[in-house]
Amino acid sequence: MNNSLGSKMFNALNYAVLTVFGLVTLLPFIYVVIISFTDPSEYLAKPLILIPDNWSLSAYEFIFSTNAFVNAMGVSGFLAVVGTLMSLLITSALAYVLSRKRLKGKKFFLVAILMTMLFNPGMIPNYLLVDSLGLMDSVWALILPALTSAWYVFLMKNFYQDIPDELEEAAKIDGCSDIGVFIRIMLPISVSALAAFGLFYAVAYWNTYFSGVLYINRDALRPLQVLLQMMLISASQMGDPSVAAMLESERTVPPQVIKMAAVVVSSLPIVVVYPFLQKYFVKGMMVGSVKG
Repeated sequence: MNNSLGSKMFNALNYAVLTVFGLVTLLPFIYVVIISFTDPSEYLAKPLILIPDNWSLSAYEFIFSTNAFVNAMGVSGFLAVVGTLMSLLITSALAYVLSRKRLKGKKFFLVAILMTMLFNPGMIPNYLLVDSLGLMDSVWALILPALTSAWYVFLMKNFYQDIPDELEEAAKIDGCSDIGVFIRIMLPISVSALAAFGLFYAVAYWNTYFSGVLYINRDALRPLQVLLQMMLISASQMGDPSVAAMLESERTVPPQVIKMAAVVVSSLPIVVVYPFLQKYFVKGMMVGSVKG
């Protein structure tokens, strides 16, 4: 290690710049949290508040008392849980099958999956496909079109290829079928990869927005991110009537404070889940990334 004066000064300057940059980056998030806990009367008196004199849970009590927000939370929670589990099952199963040398037509399937990465059909073909399958105004329209990722399939395939064939042969000697080998051997071995990819899938499903705008027209099935966008445009009494009514029905809570509380609540689940998966994150993202 270089302990010269110049090296120490560089490290000190580097830490100082990164600290300032980190504080500037965190400031908007801190401001959102503070405003969400600010007493409505104090916010109306002075909208720019750094440290409020009076703290309040009025905004959180209000958003959880409204059917629109609770329904949207339930829809997004269903997408994040069910969608993530289905995506992990399909991704890992497809990757395991493609990693087996005895699979007939393996190159054809690999090229077909690769083509989905290189050529995106676009919004209109996707919309026509969802409509022709009868999935409009259904939560499955938000899950099935995004059920797996070609990139994750290739990474998982490379991971399964690195596992010695003797392990699979030993399991089959003990009486395991192909499905038994996958469930009892491969899935437990790939926990780190599944945790990392599961986090990405969960964040993507939780943040579902564009698909919700395209495929969902019923208020009860709108995901949380769509509702938040509607809340942002409803402050000026525009946008969806149900959300505008929700924001205006409680005169004592300003719409801006309600929005801040909604943003905090919508971000909290992912922030809470991430620390529990962090130990798998780095290891999982390196899975299958070296060998092609």
